[in-house]
Amino acid sequence: MTGFNDHPLRYALTNELHARPFPALEAPSYAAYLAIKQPENAAARDRGADFAHLLDLLDRFGAAHPQPDATHYYGQIGKHHLKWESHSEFVTYTIFVDATTEHPFDPVAFAVFPQDWLDKIPGARLTSALIRIEERPKDGEIRTKINKWFVAESVASVEVLDGAAVVAGDFRIDTGGHLRFAVFAGKGITPRRIGRIVQRLSEIETYKAMAMLGHARIRDIGARMNAVDAKLSALVQGLGGDMADPEVDLSALLAHSAALEGLMAETSFRFGATRAYEAIVHDRIKVMREERFDGRQTLNEFMMRRFDPAMRSVRATERQLENLAGRAERAGNLLRTRVDVERSAQNQQVLESMDRRADLQLRLQETVEGLSVVAISYYAVSLASYLAYPFAEIIGLTKGELTAALVIPVLLGVWLAVRRIKHHTGKF
Repeated sequence: MTGFNDHPLRYALTNELHARPFPALEAPSYAAYLAIKQPENAAARDRGADFAHLLDLLDRFGAAHPQPDATHYYGQIGKHHLKWESHSEFVTYTIFVDATTEHPFDPVAFAVFPQDWLDKIPGARLTSALIRIEERPKDGEIRTKINKWFVAESVASVEVLDGAAVVAGDFRIDTGGHLRFAVFAGKGITPRRIGRIVQRLSEIETYKAMAMLGHARIRDIGARMNAVDAKLSALVQGLGGDMADPEVDLSALLAHSAALEGLMAETSFRFGATRAYEAIVHDRIKVMREERFDGRQTLNEFMMRRFDPAMRSVRATERQLENLAGRAERAGNLLRTRVDVERSAQNQQVLESMDRRADLQLRLQETVEGLSVVAISYYAVSLASYLAYPFAEIIGLTKGELTAALVIPVLLGVWLAVRRIKHHTGKF
């Protein structure tokens, strides 16, 4: 069939769904699991270093290399099988061995990872686990082994996949530095189902550890949040009283808001990732279809008692941080309103002062106008007198009488002229 244009990512995305098959494991066997995480900032992660570290391990066993852009690998190294996966924040190595160690959960199982290779890990160990797989004995023998291998106070023991196997673990780090899980595979269970159980246990532990990084983060920022909260509360309480300088308080509030925004920027990725990892943990437990075994707590109950409270603390801190940011925003609005009101009052006082000065200036101007009428009239009378002196003898008046007679008409004329000019200019 022709005529179709495939999306350039069609095959890559489809193959990604089938790229991480579950291992096929027989009983007895064991798995050594290691998860490595680079620095907290996911953007700073050097995926090339993780891939080069994988190639170093493969070269030590003469194993074939995966594609340069691969995010997963499954192959044989020596007598064992290796599964490698690269995730968004971490990489995992799982060694599968078709045998069991003489001593249960012997740290020698990790000897397949050379020590000098472990010393060059590009990051740090997030978690590691030994998973022992045995054929399912009688329930009494399982009970004896669980009591011997795990801490009774925290052990979880369940039947999974409709009773196909019994899984046990206490999520504690042993003296060798690893967690322990035991899988007792029942008769008739297929190697693929055993592989799925082992894979789910590894994922539950890894995503639990990743989610708990969010809980560690809230401890780091707790003191900073409390300090900002105290300063913000003191500032908000002062909004109702007299403030010496609201603009100074506004600058302080902006500094608090900037600190809160910085905290939110630092934690937004980790809090979001924590929610995602928490959901994955519960999803992985759910697909195990667990049932209580020997009256012990289930995996879900273990998480409910020990893991879920930590996750609730993370969510509470996230809400608290959002509430603090909201309070700072509301306080900023109130403070800006108060500053605006005070500025308006100051502007009103300035306008009133300007009105008073304008009124005073007007009265002064009117006074000057009156004086100017007198001054102009004085010079006008003088000029008019000089013009009228030749006619004084004709009309039988002395110069003084003639000058006196001209004062009133000239003064009235000047006053009318000034008034007319003032009226004319007032129209513009």
